[in-house]
Amino acid sequence: MAILNEFHFNDRLATSGQPSAEDFENIGRMGFDAVINLAMPDHEQSLANEGALVSAQGMAYVHIPVPFDAPTEEHYQSFCGVMQAWQEKRLWVHCIVNARVSAFLFRYLQDYAEHTAERAQSPLLEQWLPQMDGVWNRFIAQAPVQPGQRQE
Repeated sequence: MAILNEFHFNDRLATSGQPSAEDFENIGRMGFDAVINLAMPDHEQSLANEGALVSAQGMAYVHIPVPFDAPTEEHYQSFCGVMQAWQEKRLWVHCIVNARVSAFLFRYLQDYAEHTAERAQSPLLEQWLPQMDGVWNRFIAQAPVQPGQRQE
């Protein structure tokens, strides 16, 4: 299985770009309990029946559509609520290319899981930072520690 920009933070939390129907079967077989989708439903790569595909594999599903050009604090708080409610589950979190997810988890893992900025940063976020636009720079600026900063 090779999903675009797949990254495993640990054995309980994995992220990626958009999985295919077959990928969701594999994710279920790997023992994940739930899928969180941050992609917009009208994106050409989104799967219209994703919730049903995930549920058919015995996994829970939550869709929090986050516009790529307009992530809000409300989106982040919804995401945090789901992550906290499911903190004992094995979670697969995705969007279209794993950019939104990388930014959301960079904040979440520092805010709620006591990760350092270095541990909270996915390889995709590290690659994206030099090209990141203002809206996403402002979004991750809300994290306790910024990428590359030393923690006190």
